[in-house]
Amino acid sequence: VPETFFTVWTNLFDRGKLTEGETVLIHGGSSGIGTTAIQLARAFGATVFATAGSDAKCAACERLGARTINYRTADFVPVIREATGGTGVDVILDIVGGGYLQRNIECLAMHGRLIQLGLLGGSRAEINLRPVLQKRLTITGSTLRTRSIAEKGAIARDLEARVWPLLASRQVAPVIDRTLPLGEAAEAHRLLESGEAIGKIVLVP
Repeated sequence: VPETFFTVWTNLFDRGKLTEGETVLIHGGSSGIGTTAIQLARAFGATVFATAGSDAKCAACERLGARTINYRTADFVPVIREATGGTGVDVILDIVGGGYLQRNIECLAMHGRLIQLGLLGGSRAEINLRPVLQKRLTITGSTLRTRSIAEKGAIARDLEARVWPLLASRQVAPVIDRTLPLGEAAEAHRLLESGEAIGKIVLVP
C-alpha cells in the first residue's frame, strides 16, 4: 500500500489533477502501479484506458474497469484517437519514457497532463515541442524516495482522508499475483523479470 497507493495518489491526483469526468491513459496497466491507478481513477469518476502486453494482462485490467490496448498488437496512438473522437485523453501516467514521449504528447487533449513515473524505455527522447505549445500541455514527473518526512506525511494524511475509506470498504484493493515464502525470493525475482506477474508478488516469512 505505501509504495503503490502513495505513488499513484501524489502523481495522478496531486500533480496530474485528475478529476471526475476526465479521461486517463495508464501505461503498464497490469503492474502494481497500474492496477492501483486503474482502481483509484475509476473510484474517483474517471474514464480509464490502459496498455498491457498480453491478452491475459488486458483482461485483468478490464476486470478492474479499464478499456485496454495490447501494445504488442496495436498502436495505442490511433486507438486513443479513435476512442476519444480525436480529442485525446486528459491525463497520461507513464512508466516507460523514451520513445513513448512523443506518442504520449500526440494522445493528450487540450490542457492535457503527462506524468512520468518510470524510464523503462530510456531516459532520453527527442520531441516536437509544437503540440506542447499548441495544446498547452503539462509534462511533469516525480519520485517519492527523496521527499522529506514532512512531504510524505502530507501525502499520508491525504490518503487517510480520501483513500483509506475506499480500502476499508474494499472498493479498491492491492492486486496480488501470488504469495511466495521468503526462501523462494529468487523465484519471485524470476517471475518479475519474466513479465508474467499481474499486480504484486508478496514474500512472506
